[in-house]
Amino acid sequence: MINSQSQKGGDNATNMQANQMVVHLGIDEKRAREIYQEMNLQLRNDYSQEALKIANARVSEFENMLLPKMEKVDGALEAFADPSFQLLLVEAQKTAASTERPEDYDLLSELLIHRFQNDQNRIARAGISLAVGIVDKVSDEALLGLTVAHAINSFIPMSGSIHQGLDTLNDLFGKILYGELPTGNDWLDHLDILNSVRLSSFGTLKKVEQFYPEVLSGYVDVGIDKKSENYDKAVEILKNNNLPSDILIDTPNTDFVRVFICNRNNINSITLHHKVISEGNLIMIPVKLSETQIKAIDSIYDLYSQDGNIKQNNINLFMTEWNKRPNLKTLREWWDNIPISFTITSVGKVLAHSNAQRCDKSLPAFN
Repeated sequence: MINSQSQKGGDNATNMQANQMVVHLGIDEKRAREIYQEMNLQLRNDYSQEALKIANARVSEFENMLLPKMEKVDGALEAFADPSFQLLLVEAQKTAASTERPEDYDLLSELLIHRFQNDQNRIARAGISLAVGIVDKVSDEALLGLTVAHAINSFIPMSGSIHQGLDTLNDLFGKILYGELPTGNDWLDHLDILNSVRLSSFGTLKKVEQFYPEVLSGYVDVGIDKKSENYDKAVEILKNNNLPSDILIDTPNTDFVRVFICNRNNINSITLHHKVISEGNLIMIPVKLSETQIKAIDSIYDLYSQDGNIKQNNINLFMTEWNKRPNLKTLREWWDNIPISFTITSVGKVLAHSNAQRCDKSLPAFN
């Protein structure tokens, strides 16, 4: 069945059609700023004449931070026509008016962008809404600690090279470690009050030496002895599945080889490059692995040796490389001395992720 009714509208028009609702919303930067100011009008009766001048200056600064960012995200300005987004915008303006930290306007902007990007995810939306309300309440040191903890749990390098992977982590934490890291329990109690973390009296956090060799297990796995039958089997698997032999690289113990990835779960991230001649030029075309090739590489892991002594030696070498990098060394010293176990809530995650993206624009979107 099709509906034969139709309507036409000009620029910035709203068309509505009975039976089948069709809404065309055209929001440009000029209209988005008008909506921003319309929402701000709701706040003006909340302040005295003396406070209004300060509040307006802060809200204007937030506006000049938010709108250029929203404009760069495809379709984001359309969110200004969404009633639920407008309500959140009012809350963000209230927070902006209440805070004296310029960095908070940037953080609020990131949160509103996350709100647009997670429009269909009610769980994420709830966390974002609550996070907007505490931006002006969270202390500098608590926000930093929360952001670093979130980064530890959320971001890992994709490179199969130990050196490149650790360099990537070192660069990341070099951007995120923008202040002095908090110590003691006060910052965690503060975050707990703000429902950003949940403290636990049971257990302790995994130390860096235990946590990272687990999530980056590819860097410390024993691998396959080059002189073993399993090595011949691995080479045959690669050959039979049209996979290059350089997928296998030496481990720290050069008598062994391993798959060139940081974790077995990341096999599908491997990209092959095919050489193609186009108009006399050599072009490298990236090609994703087929399902058969993914299963073939996964089967190579079943050929790995499980020698505990060799693996511990690989972990020791991994941590030696870790401590050579100043930001990672600082991170380890801080993390290993956190006195209590905790988990980060959905509110804390979106707040920390927004702050991390404020520090490093290349980080992936929150989801």
